[in-house]
Parts: sequence; C-alpha cells; structure tokens
Amino acid sequence: MSRATSPEIGVADPMTPEAFRAQAMAHGLSRAELAANPIRQFQHWYQEAIATGIPEPNAMSLATVAADGQPWVRTVLLKLYDQAGFVFFTNYESRKSRQIAAQPKVALLLPWVALARQVQITGRARRIPTAESVRYFATRPRGSRIGAWASPQSRVIGSRALLEAKVEEVRRNFAAGEIPLPGFWGGFRVEPETMEFWQGRENRLHDRFLYRRDTPAAEWHIERLAP
Repeated sequence: MSRATSPEIGVADPMTPEAFRAQAMAHGLSRAELAANPIRQFQHWYQEAIATGIPEPNAMSLATVAADGQPWVRTVLLKLYDQAGFVFFTNYESRKSRQIAAQPKVALLLPWVALARQVQITGRARRIPTAESVRYFATRPRGSRIGAWASPQSRVIGSRALLEAKVEEVRRNFAAGEIPLPGFWGGFRVEPETMEFWQGRENRLHDRFLYRRDTPAAEWHIERLAP
C-alpha cells in the first residue's frame, strides 16, 4: 500500500507550479502516454504534484448522497492508495459515514488547479479492515489521536468551550499512555469504477481521458472525452 503523503518514485527536477502548469498545458495529454492501469497513471501524476510543492496535493473532495437524494460534498485527505483503491479516514458516526452506509456509491475529486490538472474518481466506498486503521492511527500525532476521541463529528455542539473541555478530559484519561484506536473511527477505501484524468489546455480545449471497467476483475477501457 502506498502512503499518499510522500513520494515513492523519483521525479525529474521539480518546477514551480507556474512553470509546471505552463509546460503541462502546452504539452497536453495523449492516449499514447497513458499507463494501461489508472492507478499507475494516478501515481505518476500524484508524484508530479508533490514535486511542485503545491499545498496539500492529497486534499480531495468527497461527494455522497443522503437518503432524501440531497448530494453533500466536503474535503477529506487521501492517506493511502493501492490497486484496490483510495483510502481516507473519518469518524464512522459522522454524516458522511452514515450516508455511505446507506448509499456506498461516491465520487472523489483531486483538484490540482494550480497545475491545470484534476483527477475524478467514482466507485464504491467500503470500510477497511480494523487492523489497517490501527496501523494508520498509530502514525497520527498524539493531538490528532486525542481529537478523534473527543469530537462527536457532525453532531450539534453547544460551544467551542465544550469541545475543548472534552479534549482536556480525553488528555487526562490517557495521560502519557498509548491512545488506542476508537471503535467508532477508521478508514474507507473507495474502489474505483471510473477514473478521469483532466489536463487543461488553451481555449478550454482540454484533454480528458476516462478509464472505466464493468467489474473489479475486468480490464480497464480508456476513452477520450470531448472537453
């Protein structure tokens, strides 16, 4: 599994976002240069995004649908990815988690606007095994682990003071000891069914390529889309 916060493969000498954007828009994206597997293509683009130094290249929009058909969208952080999909972590009692439980079809968008690139992903979200969440939780800063225990995510709270009081209570409870994974917290893996790579071009004549497959075991098909 690949951590989404650090490069894994070598990249060419890094450029500023402005220089990279200009070069990418002039070069465009062709079918011939695409990897056959969209995860490999994502890895290539993701490492290039990291190399430019843009803020939080792992920030992605997550769209879910409520029981009444109302779409919701928010920003989450991509923390891990592999051939099975893209992983983010959250409170399993949050609004997004409740919506995923009722309707697991979701969409992700990584908007690298500064680079004139974006990656759109659609698929199904599933909880990852607890052991995977435990491993990741142990890597979080202590303050973030305390925050996971303290925050009743998406619930109405009376004031910031109440939240801060809960944080202090959790800090006292664990003192200097280990902070375990909360039973209500963990990861979701979005298993991709489609992945679109969008490269901005002049005059809004962008290059767009869509990877799609009918089943998880099927071959990926690649199609060029009109801008």
